[in-house]
Amino acid sequence: MSDAPRLVLYGREGCHLCDEARDDLVRMGEQGIEFDLVEVDIESDPDLLRRNLERIPVIEIDGEEVCELGIDHSAVRARLASL
Repeated sequence: MSDAPRLVLYGREGCHLCDEARDDLVRMGEQGIEFDLVEVDIESDPDLLRRNLERIPVIEIDGEEVCELGIDHSAVRARLASL
C-alpha cells in the first residue's frame, strides 16, 4: 500500500471538464508530484449524484475537498505539500 496522499476525482462519463481535470492530474503525477488517484463516477450512487452533479469535477485530497468545477493547480499543490 502506498504512503502517497489519496486524491479523489469525482466526475462522470462524458464530462469534458472531468476529462481535462484527469489529464491535468496525470501530468502532475508525471512531473513527480506523488498521490494515489482514485476516480469516482458520481452516477454510481444517487447521493453522490445529487450532491455533486452541478459541481463536477470535484477534487478531494485525504478527505478534504480542495476544488470544484475544474482544477485549481495551486490549491491541489498546496494541499499535497501540507501532508
